[in-house]
Amino acid sequence: MINRRGTLLNITAATAAIAGLSLIVIANIPKGDENKLVNVSYDPTRELYQAINPLFIDAYAKQTGHHLTIEQSHGGSSRQARKVIDGEQPADVVTLGLFTDVDALRKRGLIAADWPDRLPNHSTPYSSTIVFVVRGDNPNGIKDWPDLLKPGLEVVTPDPRTSGNGKFAFLSAWASVTTRGGSEDEARTFLSALNEHVPVLDEGARGAATTFALQDIGDVHLTWENEALREVAASNGKLRVVYPPVSMLAEPYVAWVDASLKSREKLEYAKAYLLFLFGDTAQETIARLGYRPYNPDALQKAGVSFPDVKLIPITAIAKDWDDANRKFFEENGIVDTIIGARKRWASQ
Repeated sequence: MINRRGTLLNITAATAAIAGLSLIVIANIPKGDENKLVNVSYDPTRELYQAINPLFIDAYAKQTGHHLTIEQSHGGSSRQARKVIDGEQPADVVTLGLFTDVDALRKRGLIAADWPDRLPNHSTPYSSTIVFVVRGDNPNGIKDWPDLLKPGLEVVTPDPRTSGNGKFAFLSAWASVTTRGGSEDEARTFLSALNEHVPVLDEGARGAATTFALQDIGDVHLTWENEALREVAASNGKLRVVYPPVSMLAEPYVAWVDASLKSREKLEYAKAYLLFLFGDTAQETIARLGYRPYNPDALQKAGVSFPDVKLIPITAIAKDWDDANRKFFEENGIVDTIIGARKRWASQ
């Protein structure tokens, strides 16, 4: 039996406990760049690494005597990957929302070819999915993906060209048709209709959350599960989470950036940092903050459980992530042709 109430209470408490902290740099006795790691992550993981980084810093100092600093960078997952590739954003490790975003660095020679196999669980410390956030007592009666096409309804989701959240939202909408008996033509029609209900596209998940929760734009927000729980916790009862029956399985990936780690010491720091994500302390923290840890024992230890959703793997709608990227997100792919040029980011 899934204890949904217990889940929300535990995650709400954990989110509230760190909501007042500001995050750009988490530091402990800085000693120059050689003792600093830069973690380039996707948009909604601010609170996650705000909680995990001090735990790692303290544990590593006790174990080795080395006091490290960790600097964070956050933004839309695909935009973050592009900034690293273009040299606009230094990165010692990346913790991004999609396989293709990390693998793009491998294709540019920044990460070793065997990167997915260098860490436990194929380099995925947790999973997530896309859920709905609605206002009040859900006055529009939104329960499933087809409900998003109700007349007059406005849907908030970030841009799938820059955001992992946006990619998974559009893929989930597609999969909600094709994995329940619909054809690809019907899925394309559904995605086109859904796009007409999206008034504006933010670059990343946190921007979309601001648009929905703070600017009061839209009737429903398609967002990461952890981000939904954070929004609801901060809303004082004005918002609630709705779990659709089906949604995509999201598996964010982590890797150290070989090209940036010029010394043996920094390479060891990066390895230790990412391995820490798979350990008991981080896994329990991951669970408390609304992510689904790869180690199921962490859920029980954290006193957390998650509602059942049929989570659709990428192989249900494409051969693999490379195929999905070509099919949906490259120039003239399905999503690119549907969105077209008429949309712009809300922040511009």
